Amino acid sequence: MRRFVTTAMTIALVGGAALAAPAVAADNESPGLPGSAGVVDPGDLLELTPEAPLPVLEEELEPTASETLTTARRVLAGNARPSDPSATLVLRDLWMQKAQLRGAERRQADALLARPTDGITDPQGFGYSVAEAPPVCNTRLCIHYVATGTDAPPSPDWPAQNLAVMDSVWTTIVDGMGYRAPVRDGSRGGSPQFDVYLKDLGGSLYGFCAGERRAKKRTASGYCVLDNDFATSQFPNNTPADNLAVTAGHEFFHAVQYAYDYAEDPWMMESTATWMEERIATHVNDNRQYLPVSQIYAPQVPLDAFSRTNGFQYGNWVFWEYLTSRYGNGLVLKAWKQAGTLRRDGDKYSLTALQKVLRKKGGFHKNYARFTAGNLTPAVNFPEGAEYPGPKVRGAKVLSKRKRTKRFGTRINHLASASYVFGPHARLSGKKWNLALQVRGPAKRTSPAAVVVVHLLNGKKQVKMVRLNRAGDGHKKVSFDSRRVGAVSVTLVNGSTRYRCNRDTVLACGGKSLDDRARFSVKARVTRG
Repeated sequence: MRRFVTTAMTIALVGGAALAAPAVAADNESPGLPGSAGVVDPGDLLELTPEAPLPVLEEELEPTASETLTTARRVLAGNARPSDPSATLVLRDLWMQKAQLRGAERRQADALLARPTDGITDPQGFGYSVAEAPPVCNTRLCIHYVATGTDAPPSPDWPAQNLAVMDSVWTTIVDGMGYRAPVRDGSRGGSPQFDVYLKDLGGSLYGFCAGERRAKKRTASGYCVLDNDFATSQFPNNTPADNLAVTAGHEFFHAVQYAYDYAEDPWMMESTATWMEERIATHVNDNRQYLPVSQIYAPQVPLDAFSRTNGFQYGNWVFWEYLTSRYGNGLVLKAWKQAGTLRRDGDKYSLTALQKVLRKKGGFHKNYARFTAGNLTPAVNFPEGAEYPGPKVRGAKVLSKRKRTKRFGTRINHLASASYVFGPHARLSGKKWNLALQVRGPAKRTSPAAVVVVHLLNGKKQVKMVRLNRAGDGHKKVSFDSRRVGAVSVTLVNGSTRYRCNRDTVLACGGKSLDDRARFSVKARVTRG
């Protein structure tokens, strides 16, 4: 399900100056990173980015069926709390748990999961209040709506426009990209076509999909609901047509995911659905509203975090964007096949599916480490990154003949990172000046990494992985000639994918990481010769 990112959340995550360039300078003598938005004095930067406490990961136990029912009622009534999950996922959870409910609670769950056309007497008031108009259909889709009342479309041709958009989305995702079509629902909704309902969702929800009938393994049929008009008074970002396009792509892809594994890790479900928006409507760029909660600007938050308050799972569509810009759009399809549950699928969870797909492409950990280091220069890391603001770093320092050393230390949670920048003083001129880096991290079995990037004044980059020994320690020496080098960045990466799975959390495999709060440090020293 797609949701607004609020201004308050953005400020809380990245701070008032968090989109400043990750550059270093001293007395205007050393330029910033190539492609950055400007120059920041490292002293100022350190004051703006104090060592913040690590985020508290949401590892709460899975709610009971009764608790899920209460949450679903609240969300669909338009009274969602900031801590509530999206409508798509709370309905998925309710659908998976409803067998545990009895009596009135079971009837309430059935009513919430019912299609709008089945819900005229729905106590939540979610069903259509008048009889459905004749649906607009083609051979694979039907658009359902009512002609009068608050749920009615804004014009007589709007249902047909929805059909055309949904059909184009189907053509792109299923016919063009090779994904499975949504699981057939028999004749539910009045016909065997996939059903989409138009409903006034009140401005807080763009749309959602709901599972309905289990098929083989963990696959299921379902239906989708889209807002009936995307009125600008409720959805001020973008035009109604643009909001329809990105929402159709996002929600239809959830229905496609149900043809692989409806119980997959929630971060993968939402991040790939948000990534799909870019394939469907790249001109809209609506998914950029989630950039502040991506690992570009919140690198301290684990990649697999699913937040019911901050939406990191939406922002991390950028990780898939990074991978597919290098290996092609088909990589996401391969990941879903590895995550799928049918006979020829891999039946893996999100991260093990990715590890399988990336095995012959340098491996997951190397790709993840290079992704985190590249996030300092979005223009290089992403196809449209030149339009992204420059991110901040954890710390920075200009080194000179007088001040030759600087050490930074931090703790990093799993699948997260911290970056530091060192700049050469103008007087460090000549080939004799180098920067010796000493990295200390946790044991190598926990998959630590360190990536050094030399940002040259000609705009090029030299990317170097630090070889870490079994104890997690390593060294690297690079040029620090101020005539050639603008800055040297060091990204410390906790690449751990070790979990105790099935612990009813919202992380990958429902598990708890074995390697959070790992200690890292980097010491930089200017040397000659």
